[in-house]
Amino acid sequence: MSEKNEMTSNFGAPVPNDLNSVTAGEKGPVLIQDVHFVEKMAHFDRERIPERVVHAKGAGAYGFFEVTSDVTKYTKADFLSNPGKKTDLFARFSTVGGEKGSADSERDPRGFALKFYTREGNYDMVGNNTPVFFIRDAMKFPDFIHTQKRNPKTNLKDPDMFWDFLSLTPESIHQVTILFSDRGTPKTFRNMNGYSSHTFMWYNEKKEYFYVQYHFKTEQGIDNFTGEEADKMRGIDPDCATRDLYQAIERGEYPSWKLEVQIMTPEQAKDYRFDPFDITKVWPHSDFPPIEVGRMVLNQNPENYFAEVEQAAFSPGNFVPGIGPSPDKMLQGRLFSYPDTHRHRLGTNYHLIPVNSPKNAKLENYQRDGHMRTDNNLGPGPNYWPNSFGGANPEPEAEMPDIKIEGHAKRYSYVLTDDDFVQPGELYRRVMTEKDRENLVRNITGHLGGARKRIQLRQTALFYKADPDYGTRVAKGLGLDVQKVKELAEMSQEERVAATKE
Repeated sequence: MSEKNEMTSNFGAPVPNDLNSVTAGEKGPVLIQDVHFVEKMAHFDRERIPERVVHAKGAGAYGFFEVTSDVTKYTKADFLSNPGKKTDLFARFSTVGGEKGSADSERDPRGFALKFYTREGNYDMVGNNTPVFFIRDAMKFPDFIHTQKRNPKTNLKDPDMFWDFLSLTPESIHQVTILFSDRGTPKTFRNMNGYSSHTFMWYNEKKEYFYVQYHFKTEQGIDNFTGEEADKMRGIDPDCATRDLYQAIERGEYPSWKLEVQIMTPEQAKDYRFDPFDITKVWPHSDFPPIEVGRMVLNQNPENYFAEVEQAAFSPGNFVPGIGPSPDKMLQGRLFSYPDTHRHRLGTNYHLIPVNSPKNAKLENYQRDGHMRTDNNLGPGPNYWPNSFGGANPEPEAEMPDIKIEGHAKRYSYVLTDDDFVQPGELYRRVMTEKDRENLVRNITGHLGGARKRIQLRQTALFYKADPDYGTRVAKGLGLDVQKVKELAEMSQEERVAATKE
C-alpha cells in the first residue's frame, strides 16, 4: 500500500487526473470509458438525499449526560442508575416547518432531539423547546404540517392555510400563544429550554411504573429575539443559531442544561382533573413539582455535517429497559412515523450509520440484507428464531410492566370543553409581562393580518375565549369589531365555524 496521500476512486484505485475528462481529441467529445468521470458525476447526481419532512434545518453536537440525583425508585434505566454516572450523547436542534435553507430566526417551534448511547442500547428523546404541541391526535399531523408549508397552487407560505386550520382546531390555542410570544424566536439553540412534551412511562426493578415528563432547563439563561429583531436577523445571518452553537463549542464555552422531571403515579393519572396524556396541556408544577435528575453538556462539534447531523435519525420508540410509552395519542402515532420516515429517507439499514449505531451496546438480531447493509450482515450465524445453533436469545427481563387497557375499539372524538382555553389564558394573564403581551399581540396581528377577515374573526374569538383582554387587543390590532368577536367567542365551535364560512 502506498504511503502517499493519493486521491483514489471509491474502490481505492489511484485517480490520475481530476481536472480533465477523457476526450476523443483535444476538443472532444467525452468518452464514456472515463470511469472516474462517470463515478464522480453519478455520485454528485445523488448527493442530495430527501429532505426531512419536518425539522429539515438543524445543527448538532456531541456531549454527555451526568446523573446528579438518585431516581432508581422510579426507573431501572441503567444510564440513570447512579449519581455521577456519565453517558455519551448526540443532540440535534432544528426549526420545524421550514425547508433546509430557511432562516434560523424564523417564528417556529425548535426541535430538541437527544440520542443517549447507553450500555443497554440507544435511547432517544424527541422533543421541542415548548412543553405543549398544536394537536393531540397524530391523525391530524399531516394536515397540520401541510398548512405550515407552501400553498400547492402558489408555492408560497399562505396565512389563510395557516390560520384556517388553527382556527378550526381550538386545541392549538396554547401552543399558538407560546409560538407568537417571543419564545417563538429563540436567539440561539443554547438559550432555550427543551421538553419531552409527551408523557412517557418510567418503571423500576419491581415493575412499578410512573408517568414522567422531561424538562431540560438551559443554564445559559433564556434569551429571545423580538419579532422585529428576528425579521432583521433573517437578512443579516440566516444561519445565526447554527453558527452560534458551533462557535461556542469551538471556544470551549460548552452549553449545558439541567434535567428536571415531573412524576405522576397511575392512580393520580386515572383521576386527574384533565387528561394527563393530552400534549396540548402542561402539568402544573404546584401539583407535580419538578425534581432534578442530571445535567447535559455539549462539548464536541461534528467532524462532518452530512454524516453526523443530516443523517442523524431519532425515534421516540428507541427505548431502553426502565423507560416506555404512555397512552399519549400523538406519541403513539410518532412511534410509527419517525422510524418509518427514516427508512424512506436514509434506507432500511439507517441504524448502521455511525451516528445512529448503538456505540455502547451490541447489535444482535435476525434482521438481514437490504440496501446499504454496511456491516458483515451479522456473519454466518442463523437468520431465524427460534434456532438451536447458538443464536441470540430474547431477554424476558426487558419486558415492560403490564398496563391494563379496556374499552371498545372505535374512533373517539375528543369532547370539546373550555379546558383548552384555561392554560393559555393563565399563561397570558399570570406568566407574561405587559411587554410580553404587547409583543405577542403585535406578532399575531402582523401574521394573522394576511388571512381573510372571516378567518381572522374565527381565530380572534379563540383568543377572546382564552382571555377577553387577549382577544380584544388582537381584534383592535386587526381592525375587527370587538363585539362581533365576543359574540363568536360565546358560540359553540360548530356555531362559530358555521358563522364564519364563506
